[in-house]
Amino acid sequence: MPDKPAPDASRRSEKSRRAIYAAALALVAETGYPKTTIESIAARAGVGKQTIYRWWTSKADVLMEAFLDLGEQAAARQGDGQPYGIPDTGDLAADLKAVLRATVDELFDPAFEAPARALAAEGVVNEQLGRQFVAKLLQPQLELYVRRLRSAQDAGAVRPDVDPRIALEFFVSPLAQRWLQRTAPISYEYTDTLVDYALYGLAPR
Repeated sequence: MPDKPAPDASRRSEKSRRAIYAAALALVAETGYPKTTIESIAARAGVGKQTIYRWWTSKADVLMEAFLDLGEQAAARQGDGQPYGIPDTGDLAADLKAVLRATVDELFDPAFEAPARALAAEGVVNEQLGRQFVAKLLQPQLELYVRRLRSAQDAGAVRPDVDPRIALEFFVSPLAQRWLQRTAPISYEYTDTLVDYALYGLAPR
């Protein structure tokens, strides 16, 4: 009888990891962050708790990695290497409006919204998680805006004395605040207006 091939441990591990990602994101969406536990993630994923603790130290770490993977998969589907790809067509207003409209679509996506809110809320009270949230999720996205604004400066569309890192907050921060606090609806019209208001103050004098 021919020898049976040995099980592929790497494939088995990847399958388990994917199941854990899916379980963590689904449970947070269904029950909320406080009620999501390592035990419930393990049960939903069909793995033992020891498997999770072998790779992560807490449910926050599981959710962070699952959320990063969610963004990477979305970027891959778009054919873009970044969570948000900002085009550079030469029309700064149109480019910013396009990416902010895409952001609105993502914020309304249930698969994204629940874990994003959970991580943002937990990051306020968990300093270590908060630093990871900024470094791994927010900063790479904000850097894309910085680069696009610098390109606009080189083209003369934004004053050379403007700090791009501060300027991007004119349209990114109000959107984030509305979304997190639910103070008012968000829409394409709202984000388009943010860009118009911001660029009116950034245009060359």
